[in-house]
Amino acid sequence: MNTSGDRLRVLLRECHLSATDFAANRKVTPQHVNNWFKRGIPLARMEEVAELLSVNVRWLRTGDGPKHPGEGRDKHGLDGSSNPRAERISVREELEMPFYTELKTQEDGQTAISEAPNHKVRLARRVLGAMDVEQHNAICVAMIGNSMADKIQDGSLIGIDRGRTNVIDGEMYALEHDGMLRVKYLYRLPGGGLRLRSHNASEYPDEIFSAEQIQQQHIHILGWIFWWSTLNNRRHPATLP
Repeated sequence: MNTSGDRLRVLLRECHLSATDFAANRKVTPQHVNNWFKRGIPLARMEEVAELLSVNVRWLRTGDGPKHPGEGRDKHGLDGSSNPRAERISVREELEMPFYTELKTQEDGQTAISEAPNHKVRLARRVLGAMDVEQHNAICVAMIGNSMADKIQDGSLIGIDRGRTNVIDGEMYALEHDGMLRVKYLYRLPGGGLRLRSHNASEYPDEIFSAEQIQQQHIHILGWIFWWSTLNNRRHPATLP
């Protein structure tokens, strides 16, 4: 890997990001990204790309120094001795997250959002780090339907942060609605109500639920969506303790 473009190509592969998805996230054309692969990342973009992919700017630009922030501190103690445990952790580039889906319950045959047995999704550790998501809060689901097209296509994998369920108007969240998995933009309403909005608004008009309807229809916010085959453009604020 002799250029920053070479390193970018490898980083995107490690994060399971296509050049097209990355281009959309950075609001550039896929041709721009292909040019970066060939000629290197523009200096004006270097810092933002490094921050997004959780690598050091110097390493991304030149290939020198530690790849990840804090890597040198993690691998060696205060006396400079090697820390084998930290070295093993740094080698693991991917983390396993549980996969959730609609499953029929044995009692009444209705569906509920439950963890699919023996089904895991592997995601690059730097993706969670870039979006400030704790691993124990991260789960994955698959998009069902075209209500969020063209932003999220039917069948796309989605990463959910269960630690962020407080609604920020206009952000995307995954919901369980009477056992059905739904993905929507959410907006708060007076009295504890919610407005649900689809990206494909021409086919799916807004839905409004009062606090009573939310309770009656068993609407539960699973969490904030931080990844859908690419990173969310905006980073959700960390939840206060």
